[in-house]
Amino acid sequence: MINAYAAMSAGEALKPYTFDPGKLGENEVEITVKYCGICHSDISMIDNEWGMSSYPLVAGHEVVGVINAVGSEVTQFSVGQSVGLGWYADYCESCEQCHNGDENLCSNLTGTIVSHHGGFADKVRANANSVIALPESMDLESVGPLLCGGVTVFNPLVQFGIKPTDKVAVIGIGGLGHIALQFLNAWGCEVTAFTSETKLQEALDMGAHFSVDSRDETAMSLLPRKFDMILSTVNVKLDWNLYLSKLKPKGRLHFVGATLEPLDLKVFNLTEAQRSVSGSDTGSMQTSSMMLEFAQRHGVKPVIERYPFEKINEAIEKLREGDVRYRIVLEY
Repeated sequence: MINAYAAMSAGEALKPYTFDPGKLGENEVEITVKYCGICHSDISMIDNEWGMSSYPLVAGHEVVGVINAVGSEVTQFSVGQSVGLGWYADYCESCEQCHNGDENLCSNLTGTIVSHHGGFADKVRANANSVIALPESMDLESVGPLLCGGVTVFNPLVQFGIKPTDKVAVIGIGGLGHIALQFLNAWGCEVTAFTSETKLQEALDMGAHFSVDSRDETAMSLLPRKFDMILSTVNVKLDWNLYLSKLKPKGRLHFVGATLEPLDLKVFNLTEAQRSVSGSDTGSMQTSSMMLEFAQRHGVKPVIERYPFEKINEAIEKLREGDVRYRIVLEY
């Protein structure tokens, strides 16, 4: 049996929930959960903001733990091994995207918390193809947020060939943005943070070379069009045309934050300088492994607040209120 915390309907506080996962599949592993991050996507699923939640819903997709059982066909993992599990729990392994190493774009994948029970539990199961071995001596308590938030902001650097000489800006210095600043600084980029007045110094401390109060109209208007990429990590509507105007020719405005409102863009802001707009969520298994290795080598770590699992509702409420610096990690 697996002991979990589940939402029984949209928006409800989580309740203790025990379920029988059945026989372990031949290609599955079972992980004893040691740590699990809480991401805003967990709240979106608990509240059914995206219209794809099913209940009881066991969220939690930033899982760090130890394998306690392996299926009969699993050869790449062994009992006692430290592993991580992110947004996806299985891939079809037969489509073009899976064969090309873009498993995260598979049209028949299984989300860890989409019609599947996730890591707000003492154990979680997943196909071995979606489980990632953790580098030796890595700080396990802070790995969880890297498995979702970390790869989300790291993936665009790989996907679009960001160079160490590029100038990159980050909109929003929160759960995603504060990790992005660290990665970009270690990557070698000139890094600018667009944030609130209260976070200007924090952004500099975390790797930004320049920090701009995005609510200061004068400061924003004086910025030249110098950025190769602007990475948006926020989930609110902003003046996207203003940010487009700060991109250099052939620059890119890239979304990793789940903004729900339609984008209001003037086509001439794109065509006059051949600018692009794009988006992504997480990344492939190869990119995730590269991200963890890079993070370990360069000391990139999310800033975390720790909560025991039994205080999960208190932790979720704090995240709802936006009162977290900058990621929450549950620990058994």
